[in-house]
Amino acid sequence: MSISITERAAERIKQIREEQQIGEDALLRVGVVSGGCSGLTYDLEFDTKENPDEEEQQFEDKGIRLIVDMRSFLYLSGTKLDYTDGLNGEGFHFHNPNANRTCSCGESFSI
Repeated sequence: MSISITERAAERIKQIREEQQIGEDALLRVGVVSGGCSGLTYDLEFDTKENPDEEEQQFEDKGIRLIVDMRSFLYLSGTKLDYTDGLNGEGFHFHNPNANRTCSCGESFSI
């Protein structure tokens, strides 16, 4: 399994790259860190490391190159990253089939 992204998320990622002048060779690092009201929180950041660690998983979807450390990948396998700008708030949202419980804001989860 891998991590995928929607067209809206891909467009927003490209827009952020342009606004912040981040090169297209930068990978989008997707991770999981401890925290939040459900115990685990999603983490997104650009990574310009030239040689990712061998143990990290790399994926490409809709022209966006993603990188995930193995610990996070155990929690994120099969996840789809989306972006919304509706009435419930603007931002990236994770549709994670592995999450047993999520908080009401959708920013944290538990397995």
